[in-house]
Formats: sequence, C-alpha cells, structure tokens
Amino acid sequence: MTWSSFLAFLLASFVLAMVPGVGTAMLLKQSIRGGRRGALATVAGMEVGVAVWAVAAGLGLSVLLVASEIAYQVLRIIGVAVLVWFGAKALFGKPDHAVDDVPTSGSGFRAGLLVNLANPKLAVFAISFLPQFVSPGAARWVLLALAGLWVVIDTVWYLMVVALLGRVMRWLKRTEVRTRLERFSGAVLIALGIRLALES
Repeated sequence: MTWSSFLAFLLASFVLAMVPGVGTAMLLKQSIRGGRRGALATVAGMEVGVAVWAVAAGLGLSVLLVASEIAYQVLRIIGVAVLVWFGAKALFGKPDHAVDDVPTSGSGFRAGLLVNLANPKLAVFAISFLPQFVSPGAARWVLLALAGLWVVIDTVWYLMVVALLGRVMRWLKRTEVRTRLERFSGAVLIALGIRLALES
C-alpha cells in the first residue's frame, strides 16, 4: 500500500463519516433523550456495528451478502423494520420528559448497534470501500488494519458531533425544542427506512 493510497483512504474515511445518515439521526435522537451519556453509549454501539462489518469485509465474509440475494433481502427487511420502529417511537410516542424516564446507557448502545448491524448498505459499502486502497492479493492483515482505522476515524467524527451537541445541550433540553427535535429525528429515521425499502 502506497502513501498516496493511505492518504486517500484517510480523506475518504473522514468525508464518508461526515455525510449525514442513519447514524447522525440516531445520535441526535439519543442525545435528546439521554444527554451526553446516552450519546456516547450510542456512538459505542454504532462503532461496534461498523467494526463487525468492517472486519467481516476484511475477512471476506460480507461478500456473502452480495452473492446471496436472499441473505441481502432478509437483512434489508430487518434494517427497514429497525429504522421504522425507532423512528415511529420518536415521532408518534408520547413525550415524557420526566427524569425517571431518561434512557439508560444500555438502551443507547443497543439502539446504535442495531441500526448499524441491520444496515445492509453498510455491509456492501465495506466490501466495495476497503479493497479500493490495497493492491490485489494484499495480505489480509492489511485489510483488517484498514478496517480498524476506518472504525477509529468514524468514532473520532461522532465524538466531535457529541462534543458539539454538548455545547448546545442546555438548549436541547428545553421541553419544546426537545419534543420538536425528537419528532424530526423520528421522521428522518422513518424516511431512511422507506428509502431503504424502495431501493433495489
């Protein structure tokens, strides 16, 4: 792997992490409900999910999703269900801002993990993304090292997002703002679920 390829990988990883998507919507939702602690737990869950697909791609296992139409479609249906479920809870659930109702770190972790594990696009993306930066026939440890670095870069970006949200957390905790943002994040998750369902 050349230095130019390595630098291109770093740049591409940062750009891809910055693109808003399912992770950003889920992080906003969990930050509103669970504050900084909930946000960090969500990031941890999301990155474990990214790590699973990244390592699977490094080992050549996720290619099974591309080879098997049934496996891909099953995972896509699960992904749609997860997104719509979380989105519907945020959009149509009864607002309850009582202190005793603050979600636990475990729920934030599970939410982040489920969203990324049930995301077939993430698995297929990992397959197509990582091999671009290594020579054909490169040692497997090179792909695994890139997979680990991808997770680190993704984590750094989301921690920056958490830090930014922390600066406006007092504003986010206002009842009116919190309710509107939670509804908005729910609508975004449902829209992403519908888009995933309609994509071929």
